[in-house]
Amino acid sequence: MKVTSEDIGVLLLRVPVGLLLMGHGAQKLFGWFGGGGPEKTGQMMTALGYPQGRLMGVAAGLGEVGAGAGIALGAATPLSSAGLIATMTNAAVSAHLPKGLWAQHGGFEYPLVLGTGAAALAVHGPGALSVDAVLGQQRKGLLWGAVAVTAGLVGAAAVLALRRREQAKEQE
Repeated sequence: MKVTSEDIGVLLLRVPVGLLLMGHGAQKLFGWFGGGGPEKTGQMMTALGYPQGRLMGVAAGLGEVGAGAGIALGAATPLSSAGLIATMTNAAVSAHLPKGLWAQHGGFEYPLVLGTGAAALAVHGPGALSVDAVLGQQRKGLLWGAVAVTAGLVGAAAVLALRRREQAKEQE
């Protein structure tokens, strides 16, 4: 296996992004790293308008841990990218959009950067230093990038539709 500077570059992107996303999931699932665990995360999700806040918090945490692990390892890269795009789209719309773009004001800058990075990773592929490469399963290119973005946005839209329905019920 020949490792190129591109392989090293994409590894340098994948690993910290994946591990940080896993950390966000661990905050939700276990209360690690200053997170709220399932109880406080559930309360936050309810306050953001999601139905069954605790269940949605656990689902978000599992999505972040799973997608983060896949990104870090370069495993099932288009699927992992779609999971990251879905969770970050939900975070951007429900928690950050009203606060504008910039992160220092609580805006959607960080989820946007992660989601865009996931799309770029799906297009580029995980590189030679990845589980996908070891298994001979590298899926990359514009088509795979489009699949990852579409799947992520469709998944996010489905969850956001549940949120909208819950918010409409509360307004009745």
